This record gives sequence, C-alpha cells and structure tokens, in this order.
Amino acid sequence: MTKSGSLRTDFTRAVARLDEALALPKDAIVRDSAIQRFQISFELCWKFLKAYLEEEHNASCTSPRTCFREAFKNGVIEDDPFWIELTVLRNYTVHTYNEQLADYVYDRLPEAMRRFRALLAATL
Repeated sequence: MTKSGSLRTDFTRAVARLDEALALPKDAIVRDSAIQRFQISFELCWKFLKAYLEEEHNASCTSPRTCFREAFKNGVIEDDPFWIELTVLRNYTVHTYNEQLADYVYDRLPEAMRRFRALLAATL
C-alpha cells in the first residue's frame, strides 16, 4: 500500500469516529470528544493530502495551509476559504481553551465534516 493509501485509510477511520461523536446529543463530554476527534482528523487530513499531492501530482507542501493551497492549484479540492479556516479552528483547539471557544469550534465541525468527505470522494 502507498503512503497516501495508508494515510487515507487512517483518515477515513478518523472521520468516521468524528461523525460518531457528532451524532450524539451535545454535552460537555461529547463536545470535547468531538473536538479531539476533529484534531486527529485534521492532522490526518493534511498529512494524507501531502502524500497524495506528492504521489499523484508531483507537488510538495510542508504545512496544512500550503497543502490546501497546492490542492486548490491541482484541482483536488475547491478553492474554498473554509479549508484555511479549518487550520484556524485546529489552532484554537491546541493553543487555547475556554467554554465559548470550544462551543464555537464544535458548531463548525459539521462543516468540517463536509470538507473531509469531499476530499475523500475527490481522491478515490
């Protein structure tokens, strides 16, 4: 299996786990669990994208933002500013924590799921 194939499998599983958390009624534990699963999904997303771009498009990137930009350029994902917002959301979850911010991030997770699913569909 290729590196991108292995990462795609891991990413697919992480997205499924995030989806499970989002399907539960929201409370503080579910919210925090969903945010943690988002962090894992995000990390696997950009690492998968990095490997995919290298293997399929001979393009290189070194960070989530540069990978999303390369994916725009190569037609893998739509030129959508929400991809960059995903990076901001991920940074919020890592560098600071408060209830209001956690609720904001949680509320954006269904949109993140749509982007993750779109990426998986585009890279079949």
